[in-house]
Amino acid sequence: MKPVLKHLSSFQIIILGFIVVIFIGALLLMLPFSSKNNEVTPFLDALFTSTSATCVTGLVVYDTATHWSIFGQVIILILIQIGGMGVVTFLAVLATFAGRKIGLMQRSVMQEAVAAQNVGGIVRLTKFIVKTTIIIESVGAIIMMPVFCDEFGWKGIWYSIFHSISAFCNAGFDIMGTKEAFSSLTSYASQPIINIVIMLLIIIGGIGFLTWEDICVHRWHVRRYRVQTKIILIVTSLLIFIPAIYFFFFEFNDYKLSERIWSSLFQAVSPRTAGFNTVDITKISQTGIVISIVLMFIGGSPGSTAGGIKTTTIAVLLASTFSVFKRKDDTNILGRRISNETVKNASAIFLLYGVLAVFVAALMCRMENLPLLSCLYESISAIATVGLSLGITPHLNAISHILLMVLMFIGRIGGLTIIYATLGITKKATFKYPVGKITVG
Repeated sequence: MKPVLKHLSSFQIIILGFIVVIFIGALLLMLPFSSKNNEVTPFLDALFTSTSATCVTGLVVYDTATHWSIFGQVIILILIQIGGMGVVTFLAVLATFAGRKIGLMQRSVMQEAVAAQNVGGIVRLTKFIVKTTIIIESVGAIIMMPVFCDEFGWKGIWYSIFHSISAFCNAGFDIMGTKEAFSSLTSYASQPIINIVIMLLIIIGGIGFLTWEDICVHRWHVRRYRVQTKIILIVTSLLIFIPAIYFFFFEFNDYKLSERIWSSLFQAVSPRTAGFNTVDITKISQTGIVISIVLMFIGGSPGSTAGGIKTTTIAVLLASTFSVFKRKDDTNILGRRISNETVKNASAIFLLYGVLAVFVAALMCRMENLPLLSCLYESISAIATVGLSLGITPHLNAISHILLMVLMFIGRIGGLTIIYATLGITKKATFKYPVGKITVG
């Protein structure tokens, strides 16, 4: 196996790792005792669930609480944890515990997996990721336990652990279906503890481990933060508060004030690839749906448990646009020049994700005879690894489910990662073609 891996690039190893985990998860979920009725779950449905869990998405064909047994739920939670930390990071942790030395090749793969800027210090960063993940998920579970234990008894401990890990990993899986199938957290719309903890877990998991490392090292000395950290914090704040203001004034007017505040904030946070909901999404206006689609598409930040095109990508694209408006040669953000390669990567990611999501939505619209906006909502939710749904996913045909699985996989691995793995690394050209003048706009 090792000689084979030596011939694979870092991108190909990452993809292979996720594929292996997804198929092992699917086989385990097919076992009779993985379901509550002790029957074998069809392979495609098990594969869809395993893909959604490993890619920390949250789209489901079965209600997690009513279909899957405790064993099945544990398998799903393990897949979420592996997918959230990253398959490569998880394997690196196992190798460290086994006392194995991490070689240069493994460090290079780890660098690509967590979107680190340098190979140096990658093992230390990996240990930081694992330690931070365990601490934050444990604290989140402990804080939610009194609420869940008061309602479910000792089972509340499992509810707390499950939802803490699912929220931090931005997975969106829930086990609240015992109240009502596919209900998510709608029964906690005005419960402050659950709202605050889940939202904080989503945000913490979504801003990325590199950001938290920067914050832990420099504390409140914001000027010492990396420019990427500053961009992430600024864009994340704007993407929470601006949509929350819209939802508060235009979507939840019939709610009580406290429930209106919590619902508005939650609906602004959750579409950033988390997949939980405290309101019935089908009752939100089309304008609200479109805003949610935009939030889902942007997603979280690099090196995080979240998906989407990333906050840094949208920041670079906006900065590039303004530089064009001002007729400047360079793209600048916060007093720093952004390289042309970064701008090109951002443009490629935006176009790739947008085209794929629209293409799949159009196919689903034609095959399923469903409204295009509903199909676009599901496709964006899949490729951005969000998990929010307008309720159509369980009723789609096999082809649509396969298309959504492909989108979830691309969204978790990264579009550019898959392209680099497929095309390989090409040498830079030693010559340049003559300039061809083309008018655009």
